[in-house]
Amino acid sequence: MILQEIDRVSFTILMDNSTDLLLANSSHAIRPPLTKNEKFMLPLPIAEHGFSTLVTLAMPGEEMSEKNIKSFLFDCGPSENGVIHNAEIFGMDFDQLDGIILSHGHFDHSAGLANILRRISLSRRKSTSIDLFVHPDAFLKRWEIYQDGKKVKMPFLDEECLRDLGALIHKNTGITLLPSEDSPSLLVTGEIPRKTSFEKGFPFQYVENRSGNETRLIPDPLVRDDQAIVVNVKDKGLVILTACGHSGIVNTINYAKKVTETDKVYAVLGGFHLPADGGIYEEAIEPTLNELQKIDPDYIVPCHCTGWKAANRIIETMPERYLQSSVGTIFSF
Repeated sequence: MILQEIDRVSFTILMDNSTDLLLANSSHAIRPPLTKNEKFMLPLPIAEHGFSTLVTLAMPGEEMSEKNIKSFLFDCGPSENGVIHNAEIFGMDFDQLDGIILSHGHFDHSAGLANILRRISLSRRKSTSIDLFVHPDAFLKRWEIYQDGKKVKMPFLDEECLRDLGALIHKNTGITLLPSEDSPSLLVTGEIPRKTSFEKGFPFQYVENRSGNETRLIPDPLVRDDQAIVVNVKDKGLVILTACGHSGIVNTINYAKKVTETDKVYAVLGGFHLPADGGIYEEAIEPTLNELQKIDPDYIVPCHCTGWKAANRIIETMPERYLQSSVGTIFSF
């Protein structure tokens, strides 16, 4: 599958697990200012355990114009208004979005969606739908059941409510090409094949299964709705954005390379789901690092659920490739 090359891609981090307003700019990372006109920029942006980023594509074209720029919101954060709060601080206008993409249905990536749809409806001041690209499993009712027997019901998406708020929902288990199949500049992976032995999904997850009057919880460890974004930047290679990486970052990268028929990976961003849990995720840190070194991307930007231990190992093994994420940073490639 040939993915059309684009001139440039940028990612504005609207929500992540950390914020640092003292970071310096670099060639690929523009940090939000702390002061302006002899005053601090208040209120400050907030960080939450979740993820959201504005993806902006500079499409091929001899002249820069609005037609050459496409923007998509990838995930909506873990709270009702956190992403909206940060977007207002950074001067982002949801009215300019070409669509919203959900990486999966977990609440730390989707809880802000309803209020963002409300904001879009108000800003456009007319009954206009916005495209929402999502795997059908994102609407499942899920639970987490831990080894000690404790269980908790996860917040879930209300499909009808989202439609009422203006979402034109596009469900797809496979690849979606945006902005269209005729202009395939951004690839949404859909389900990602699980190939590695050390990337084990989310074994604590269960899904409600209703049969008659009985509801049972059955294992749902793969998080099949987990999907990533892939673009191909001219003269650079693939730039891959994941959110939680439940499929495994190595599985994700290898699948992106396969479906685009492109070997060169220029940058990898997002959550790699490698927290220091004392279990399966921490055990996956070293084999993941070994594979990342073989893949050899120019830049790695660990976000969200990657975890401090895994991020520190990336710094130790590939210091020249590491870029620190922080709420408000614009990464450009």
